[in-house]
Amino acid sequence: MEWQPVCRVAELEVERGATALVHGQALALFRTHDDLDAEHVFALGNHDPFARASVIARGIVGWRGDVPFVGSPTHKHTFDLRSGRCLEDPHVSVPAYAVRIVDGVVLVGRRKGAVTPSRGAPA
Repeated sequence: MEWQPVCRVAELEVERGATALVHGQALALFRTHDDLDAEHVFALGNHDPFARASVIARGIVGWRGDVPFVGSPTHKHTFDLRSGRCLEDPHVSVPAYAVRIVDGVVLVGRRKGAVTPSRGAPA
């Protein structure tokens, strides 16, 4: 898996979105807690499928029970930060990407759920 360094985790504001170009895609990055742990940093595609605009990073971060979400600033649909699934319409989602932190740097990997061909298999 290719991991692309994006920024230092300390540069991400808590419960605020930031945008980055990663693997040629516009992503929205979110940090949900003050600690610098990878399980509190999320990466979603920045394109809102309802508004048809790149606005997810400008959304409002919140919680529904134990589900961290971002609410789109346009039509107010909410997306689970862990999976990208729309909480109002489970048939709609935005891409979610793997995230890890190494030496304080946020690394973004492949899209979650994307199939990676095994060695020797045709791509």
